[in-house]
Amino acid sequence: MTSASGDQSEAIMQIATRMFAAFGYDGTTLQQIAEAAGFDVATVTSLVGSKRDLYVAVMQRAHETDRRSIEEVIARFTPMSPADAPRMIHALADSYLNSCLANPHIPALWAHRSLDDAQDITDLERDYVWPLHVEVQKTIQPALDAGLIDSAPDFRYILWTLIWCVEGFAGGDVLNDEGNRMDPNDPQAQAHFREFFHLLLDRLLTPPRKAP
Repeated sequence: MTSASGDQSEAIMQIATRMFAAFGYDGTTLQQIAEAAGFDVATVTSLVGSKRDLYVAVMQRAHETDRRSIEEVIARFTPMSPADAPRMIHALADSYLNSCLANPHIPALWAHRSLDDAQDITDLERDYVWPLHVEVQKTIQPALDAGLIDSAPDFRYILWTLIWCVEGFAGGDVLNDEGNRMDPNDPQAQAHFREFFHLLLDRLLTPPRKAP
């Protein structure tokens, strides 16, 4: 691939990412992507393949961003004692929030899939999302076994609660006192959310006190 074609492919990827995030896979055509990029469909196809190929590449790039943010946190706590696991989960929460705020297209892409977008592309959650969940579960399992994390809640739902909360806030789903959507980039809104979010995690993770 020449430098020029590489630049063109990257431009198409950027435009497709924005359009898939805004309108979903089903609501976006290759013709629309081509027009926005200033090419014809044949040129787009020769550079990046079909619409399906382009969508899978966009989702893979989104996954790589998520994977790096998770693996960087796990690496900071490796080797890790079981007592460090709650701190690691808090760090994962902050890292995922920072990633979603910096890359708002990523939660938007996954949100479309929760609305049955791209139903014919069924393996992305299994190939991209599930392995990251398994990796986090494996990392914190010693803390669960040692009773340092409350084992009453199913831990996968703790992870999903983390994801739902972050993606909801980053997507502007929280209303302010006037009933308007909060700006997730507002520093004060972020500070309030982080305070609540860490309190929620503490409540979910802390084992109940044993009776004397």
